Amino acid sequence: MIAPMKAMILSLVVAGGALVMTGCGGSASRLVRTGGGAAVAPGTMQVGAASYYSDSLAGETTANGESYDPGEMTAAHRSLPFGTRVSVRRIDNDRSVVVRINDRGPFVGGRIIDLSRAAAAALQMLRAGVARVELEVLSVPQPRGRRASR
Repeated sequence: MIAPMKAMILSLVVAGGALVMTGCGGSASRLVRTGGGAAVAPGTMQVGAASYYSDSLAGETTANGESYDPGEMTAAHRSLPFGTRVSVRRIDNDRSVVVRINDRGPFVGGRIIDLSRAAAAALQMLRAGVARVELEVLSVPQPRGRRASR
């Protein structure tokens, strides 16, 4: 009985995640596949919880090879390509910031993005630590070795 329940819950989570990542009805014709298979394009929306990096991680190497700088407007996302620019809007105070994805995470359930300290400060979420946000993909970098179509 446990195994079928787990399968049902997993399928509901996957279906719900697909709806969130496509903006609950976004145009599939404008989506691009990332290396991990996730659909992403400018205008793609996602809603969930944001957290931010501990200051103790300053100088540590991020997943794309950069050093984490708490003063930069960067973030971690589980699947968006490195270099993707994302608008992050805190829902309860309507503050927003633009960040560049340079790391992977967060790996805490229910969270969709980990922000640098500077980005978290701009959203006034340092005291709370976690805030409900809306992400909008602004731009996705061209894959290496491909030229933009004319």
